[in-house]
Amino acid sequence: MIGIDELALATGLVGGLALFLFGMDILAQALKQVAGDYLKALLARMTRNRFLGLTAGALVTAVIQSSSVTTVLLVGFISAGLMSMSQSVAMILGANIGTTVTAQILAFKVTALALPILSAGFFVSFLATRADFREYGRIALGMGLVFFGMSIMSDAVSPLRSYPPFLDVMASLESPAMAALVGAGFTAIVQSSSATTGILIVMAGQGLVGLEPAIALALGANIGTCVTALLAAIGKPREAVRAALVHTLFNVVGVVIWIGFTDQLAGLARAISPVRPDLDGVARSLAEVPRQIANAHTFFNVVNALVFIGFTPQITRLVERLVPMRPPKIEPRYAPRHLDPQLLGVPAIALDAARLEILRLGALVREMYAAAFPTLLTGSPLQIDRLRVMDRPVDLLHREILGYLRQISLGDLTSEQSELLMAYMKIANDLEHIGDQIAIGMVTSARKRIDENVVISPATLGVLRHLHDEVHKALMGSLQALEEGDLDRAAAVRAMKEEVTQRIEEVSRHQMQRLRTQEPRRLPTYAREIELTEALDDIFRTIRRISRTQLMAGAGKRRAPQDA
Repeated sequence: MIGIDELALATGLVGGLALFLFGMDILAQALKQVAGDYLKALLARMTRNRFLGLTAGALVTAVIQSSSVTTVLLVGFISAGLMSMSQSVAMILGANIGTTVTAQILAFKVTALALPILSAGFFVSFLATRADFREYGRIALGMGLVFFGMSIMSDAVSPLRSYPPFLDVMASLESPAMAALVGAGFTAIVQSSSATTGILIVMAGQGLVGLEPAIALALGANIGTCVTALLAAIGKPREAVRAALVHTLFNVVGVVIWIGFTDQLAGLARAISPVRPDLDGVARSLAEVPRQIANAHTFFNVVNALVFIGFTPQITRLVERLVPMRPPKIEPRYAPRHLDPQLLGVPAIALDAARLEILRLGALVREMYAAAFPTLLTGSPLQIDRLRVMDRPVDLLHREILGYLRQISLGDLTSEQSELLMAYMKIANDLEHIGDQIAIGMVTSARKRIDENVVISPATLGVLRHLHDEVHKALMGSLQALEEGDLDRAAAVRAMKEEVTQRIEEVSRHQMQRLRTQEPRRLPTYAREIELTEALDDIFRTIRRISRTQLMAGAGKRRAPQDA
């Protein structure tokens, strides 16, 4: 039967760990909200070389507070087409450096600050009216819970210093390999190497674990943290599986190399860590060992990353051999390629994935528009039906994009992100509307052309083609502006109004002259020509609306024109 002391110990340790993990989750979520745009910009710049990628991986993980979560995000980036596997290798190597920040912070005597930080964070997050201030409050709240959880665990485990079964277990951990296995197993269960390191620092602060076993346990935690990334890669594209494998190989090989040098690593940690000569015996160990654990953890991960960074091409080739690419899977054209649910935790990056999918939608609409002109003017009934069917993938992909944007909207967004989300919804709707204009209005006109046996003259084809090309130029410009975030290009599309208006007037004058001629079926021909001209004008107006939305979304940089 469990005694009251054992029950208090178990509930204190588990409860403290629960608070620690809950605080880490709140902290990570708030940091991702605050730093999401920074992470997105960092991601865009990190592919220049491997050392920038290493630095980016360390910084991203320092923000997210978890190397496994960073790797999960990278798996999502690869699945969404935001980066290739080879580009992710350096970031994966840097992720383990970023996670050492947690250990360094926890090595300070932070438990005394737990309740003040927790209280301040709660009231700021509860009372703040601005979203960014609320997130800053949640950051403090998460930190306070982490520190408070450590305080509870520290108080709970203090009786273990005189508990024989526990002392027997710790004696068995004198074997570095056994300690590493225990650390890997525990971390795989809690899915947080930071939690394992935090517990080690708490136990060291109570004199329950020596430096050498603690280092071996910390090394094992680097293996256990790979489980999350491996689980996230299940069912993902092969490149995403490769990224998770890189994370696993890097950590496992690094631990295998270092596990035989635990004593030397402990000696180095003692040499580079602050000492307390004013203390003696156990008191000195209690004051020094937590910092020594943190420094050994940092040294191992930094040196490991710097060694492996020189072999990123070889690592890439190795995982490509271990996980060969499968024959390309044929998917429907409307199947989304970038809308990975794992990116929803970082709204800025999820929005960028939505932007890439909107560009795919734009490519489908552009292809449809390019096929429309010859089909509508000279196409057979079969070709007209094919044009109408081309709108189906546009409709289905549009629905997928709106569903993903809805999921993003359910999270905590900044005001800028909310405006960008609304802009993307409007752009997606307008692109889908262009597809409908072609599939409904233009196709109906083309069928009338066949029913009425209308033949468009070569001269009329020429002036209509000029108008068609101008509208196509506007569509290309609006999509390029969206792809590059180029407000100047969007403004240039808006400025095409006068040029397109002149083209429409040119077509109208030509049609009026043709109407006066004594040719057969002149009135039905004129009606079909007018319908096509008006359809192109309507499409151009929709394209200008897309560019106006882009300018409005970037209103902080430039005020959008207010003309309709």
